[in-house]
Amino acid sequence: MSEQRGGRRVVTNMALSLDGRYARPDDPLDMGWVMPYAVTEVARDHLTALWEPATTALLGRVNAEGFLAFWPTVIGMEGADPRDEGFARWLVDADKVVLSSTLGEAPWERTVIVDRPTAEVVAELKASEGGDILVLSSASVIKALLAADLVDRLAFTVFPVFLGGGPRLFDDGLPEARWALAAQAAGEHGTVSLVYDRVR
Repeated sequence: MSEQRGGRRVVTNMALSLDGRYARPDDPLDMGWVMPYAVTEVARDHLTALWEPATTALLGRVNAEGFLAFWPTVIGMEGADPRDEGFARWLVDADKVVLSSTLGEAPWERTVIVDRPTAEVVAELKASEGGDILVLSSASVIKALLAADLVDRLAFTVFPVFLGGGPRLFDDGLPEARWALAAQAAGEHGTVSLVYDRVR
């Protein structure tokens, strides 16, 4: 079992291509390659298991703008999957911390904008009361946390496509670390979800 430093876990989640990329090389904001797989049973159950124990969402500015423009519109949407609606409600109601040097004030409720080093912000969050701190697909935030060895649970979905280029989540030079497999699932379209806990 992994032992926690501080009371709260830092949980990161990212969708990866089979060749280890999280974005297209030519258009990092194009998530079209994700969509056929993000709506699978495996992907929906994976995300649900991550947000249910979490009380704080930690996001970079770009993801905050994307997530918070889209997800609230799912609430009450005709035909919406209950898991999607559950996540949307959680995201609206959760405390949100957005790391940004360009946003002056938050256009969203229950949101704090912070312009400080990621590791410093997360150390403060871990020392506070609450459930898991969930980092949602914000690559720059996840990379900073991995480099500082502050990730307690590493979760990702792997989709069976090669993007052939683009940024990778795991940069060279990360601190050596051992991880224990906490959950795994495979499903339609070859989607795989994996969850690892940091062994300390």
